[in-house]
Amino acid sequence: MEIADIKAHLPISAVLSHYGLQPDCAGRLRCPFHDDKTPSMQVYKKTQTCYCFSGNCATHGKSLDVIDFVMHKEQCSKGEAIRYCERLCGGAIVSAVQPSPRVTPPASVPPVGNILEQMFTYFRNAVASSKPAQDYIRSRGLDATRLEVGYNSAQFHHGSRKDAALIDACVQAGLLTPWGTNTREGGQAYKPFGKYCVVFALRSRGGAITGMYFRSTVNDSDAKHFYLKDRKGLYPCHPATDAVKLLLTESVIDAATLLQHETITREYAVLACYGTNGFTDEHAAAIASLPQLREIIFAFDGDDAGNKAVQKYAAQLHAQYPQLQFTTLELPAGEDINSMSCTHEPEIFSALLDSRQPVVLSSTENNTFLQSATSDASDVSELDTRNPHKLRYSGAAADYEVQGGVSKGLDSLKVTLVITGKGSGRKSRQKLDLYEEKAVDKCCRELSEKLFISQPDLSADLYRLTDLLETYRERELLLSEQPEPAATVDYPLTAVERAAAEEFLRAPDLLGRINGQLEAAGIIGEESNRLLLWLIASSHKLAEPLHALIQGSSGSGKTRLLKQVSACMPPERLTKLTRVSEKVFYNYPETYFVHRLLCLEDIDGLGEEAEFALRELQSNGELTSAMSIKLESGQITSGQKTVRGPIASLACTTRGEWYEDNMSRVFLVAVDERATQTARILDYQNRKAAGQLSSDKERAATLQLQQLVRALGVVEVVNPYAGRLQLPPEAHKLRRLNDLFLNFVKVVTWVHQYQRKRDGKNRLLVEISDLAQAVDILFDSIVLKVDELDGSLRQFFEQLKNYLQKTHADDWQKATFTLREVRQGLNVSKTQLFRYVNDLLRLEYIRITGGHVNRGFTYQISYWDGYTALRERLRKSLTDQLAALQAGGENSGIGTPELATVAECE
Repeated sequence: MEIADIKAHLPISAVLSHYGLQPDCAGRLRCPFHDDKTPSMQVYKKTQTCYCFSGNCATHGKSLDVIDFVMHKEQCSKGEAIRYCERLCGGAIVSAVQPSPRVTPPASVPPVGNILEQMFTYFRNAVASSKPAQDYIRSRGLDATRLEVGYNSAQFHHGSRKDAALIDACVQAGLLTPWGTNTREGGQAYKPFGKYCVVFALRSRGGAITGMYFRSTVNDSDAKHFYLKDRKGLYPCHPATDAVKLLLTESVIDAATLLQHETITREYAVLACYGTNGFTDEHAAAIASLPQLREIIFAFDGDDAGNKAVQKYAAQLHAQYPQLQFTTLELPAGEDINSMSCTHEPEIFSALLDSRQPVVLSSTENNTFLQSATSDASDVSELDTRNPHKLRYSGAAADYEVQGGVSKGLDSLKVTLVITGKGSGRKSRQKLDLYEEKAVDKCCRELSEKLFISQPDLSADLYRLTDLLETYRERELLLSEQPEPAATVDYPLTAVERAAAEEFLRAPDLLGRINGQLEAAGIIGEESNRLLLWLIASSHKLAEPLHALIQGSSGSGKTRLLKQVSACMPPERLTKLTRVSEKVFYNYPETYFVHRLLCLEDIDGLGEEAEFALRELQSNGELTSAMSIKLESGQITSGQKTVRGPIASLACTTRGEWYEDNMSRVFLVAVDERATQTARILDYQNRKAAGQLSSDKERAATLQLQQLVRALGVVEVVNPYAGRLQLPPEAHKLRRLNDLFLNFVKVVTWVHQYQRKRDGKNRLLVEISDLAQAVDILFDSIVLKVDELDGSLRQFFEQLKNYLQKTHADDWQKATFTLREVRQGLNVSKTQLFRYVNDLLRLEYIRITGGHVNRGFTYQISYWDGYTALRERLRKSLTDQLAALQAGGENSGIGTPELATVAECE
């Protein structure tokens, strides 16, 4: 058998099927010749070849036919590949395709189930030989080489291509309709369906073509959309079951536009509706089959019909899936996804997705009113309301513009009108109260003479405009009086998700495994800090949540640490803020912050009023403010606004010292700024950039941590060892620290709720192992409460002491140094070094020994504190207390340990 015969009888789909490879609905698959995480190989049915776009693939730059594909797959010579293909041609897996110099329809086709598949292949091949089709597809910003799109020239049943079996199957499928008599040859004539249309395949859940969508390339202003009878199937196909975010478009063309952008298809599933009234039962069933779905994004046209459809379907889906988030892309008026693609760069879609807005659902009463308002004689659609500050109405006698909108008081309808006569084109500007009939009649008489308009027609126009403006105003008032958002609806775990989470939570060494997942999620190093922050963030579900303040110098990675830990929390319970105005916390809905995690990326910019509000939310779990309220009568009276918690919070700061009342409420976390941590972060960044680390694995670990938090129920915890473990008396605000420590121990026990015993009241009982784990995780934070130096300043001071000991081995305690020497020796920035030195001078840890302000000073350490010894003493004291408890010493009356201060440890 010749090579040409092999290629003619062995389609590329048969070879792929032989190796168990199945392209998706866009003809893409994961390349079998390299480690492919996302589909990078494109299959071209027109040329019966495939091509891998990945630069890591050994076949990159080569277009593979069936023989080349087998040669690379079997790792054999070309001769062996040819013989292998000959054997495949003789097998049952191949459906022979007769070669032809021109596009031909399928011959001898059986039933409808296969006719659609084979006719769509014919339509796809027809694109290459039809310039009108190519021009139209190109004009819509589409690429036929990247999409499954065909063209119906309506010639598949004529002349030498005429086949009785083909015609019967096409009639049954609706592609042909008997239509009179053929005047040339006699006999039955047929009218083709979707003549001169581009064609898109609609697919069933299994991927089979069960319907087609036709878009006319001519007469685009009238009948331009066509579907086969008994419309079935979805475009481009049913979403994958692991879809998390679903983009719903208004049309197939819009969906095809988005499918061309890999940045979109990598993160979002795309599904086309069939117009503003084209959300079918099959669409609803497809959404119901997505267990991991979190968000539905509407990408409908930016017109009144599109906006109404978004409201309609969002309300319908919200009633079924209250846990889902519903957002919409804000397209300019009159624009759609495809038109935006033709007039903008591809980056426009990323910008639209990043700025998408939540769908504000109207209440049931408002929906009822709006439905009646659009069905009665006062249909507000006659009024052009696209610009609320310039309402337009075209009457029988003139055109009217309402400048500045309408007044909201229901006792009058004062407007500023620009009236343009239709016959004369003359204009008149009037300020008028449409509820004053005498004034309206007088205005009509004057304008009739000025604009050459019939007075009765002008009067009828103004009365009609009055009705429309009344309906419009009432609708706007109802929409503006929306109730406050309901309390956050938690995401309900599926049975499979809950079983997996509970299995993880029952495993031994739970906190160690959680710490491992945090590293898998991309949090490098910071072993104690990341676990501490995750536990504090998880406490948002409890009645007494915890709070943390992350300290570090500029560029130390504190904000990144906060973002990574907060990403491991359920997003429906997370609020992240970059900037906070003075009184914004008082203006949130009453229940918005209830059991929520609040993350502030930089707390240094908070004003005094905002700091106070945050402090009250942390301590009291509630904000209550008195305010003045103006009644409808105009009388001023007092009122009260309440914002309820409780909240957990994470915040970042570069300050070493903060308002004491704020710091005493939180656990202090110092970012690791040592060189070893920097080396680990650099290694991670380099491996990530080189593609050696999988982002998919990081996202999977993040999602699993979110599911763990969702699976934890709210259970009361009792600590029978409370008071048996004493914290160091030198700690600042010891009363609050002890309370924070006891609450943290409860959090540790609460996370182990699937492993801990319960008392007769179903309360979890703290175990000694929980105390030990809490002490181990909190040890650095406890030390920060004892030390008068903040975390980053302490790290610098210890580095400075080590540097002087190494460079002045004999008399290091009396060694002097300059700022330039330290800056170069410790690789510290000039600005950061000045801040450290000024703080150490103020706290009398160093002193100036010489020099001049213009030439620079020399410094000497005046206070060699025993920080290391203090840490060891604190650790030993806590360890001894735990050992005594473990040995049964809880009844031995362990008292407050005698701990040395920093000064005593010199």
